[in-house]
Amino acid sequence: MSFLTVENVYKSYENNLVLERLNLTVEQGEFISMVGASGCGKSTFLNMLLGQESPSKGKITLENKILIQEPDENRGIVFQKYSVFPHLTVLNNVMIADEFTQAKWLGWSKGKTKKAIKHKAQNFIDAVGLTEAMNKYPHELSGGMQQRLAIAQALMKSPKILLLDEPFGALDPGIRADMHKLIHDLWRKNNLTIFMVTHDIKEGFSLGSRLWVFDKVRHDPQAPNAYGAQITFDLSLKTDDCKVNAKTTINNMGQK
Repeated sequence: MSFLTVENVYKSYENNLVLERLNLTVEQGEFISMVGASGCGKSTFLNMLLGQESPSKGKITLENKILIQEPDENRGIVFQKYSVFPHLTVLNNVMIADEFTQAKWLGWSKGKTKKAIKHKAQNFIDAVGLTEAMNKYPHELSGGMQQRLAIAQALMKSPKILLLDEPFGALDPGIRADMHKLIHDLWRKNNLTIFMVTHDIKEGFSLGSRLWVFDKVRHDPQAPNAYGAQITFDLSLKTDDCKVNAKTTINNMGQK
């Protein structure tokens, strides 16, 4: 049984078919990099995995159960734009998910429960290298530090899937390299299953264990929205040889 299965999934908006004929299986612990031209459905697919969008046809299952069509604690997400609360410190930003779970009406906990949540949050803050900034507010952090905070937030509920929507696109190259190492280390240590949308194919190759290329294979000049994108290449990146073969495939594709 595969960890996640996509069976004959289509996604359309009225007369605009965005995705079609998606049939995929993903094992737990894989890191899927998703690349392709703008508008080819990568983020739409990510939103279906998150539960913000539903397939127009077909189904997506997680551990043999239909994926719930609303975000839940099984799925964490990190966007390109930092999704943090400006009025809370780093520590409270990371604690807040568990605080709401334990005290839905008040939004904060007390006593032993609060102590346990604080300890758990501190561990994730340490993991992303923000220990010295624990009591600072988001506006006091650099862009890279804010993205580290967003990752700690996403990991707090121990999600089965981590979704990354161009999370490093707004960062300077040096900071981006540090973030690549961070996310790669977190992936390995936590056995996460990651889906990452990126426009940087080098980033896709360097981080992923598998690369999906989204593209349209059918075109009709008279009806440009009649056909959707598919995954035209599904390439293993698990070894250096695999990466070399994958790059050759992509280069050959670009020359056609």
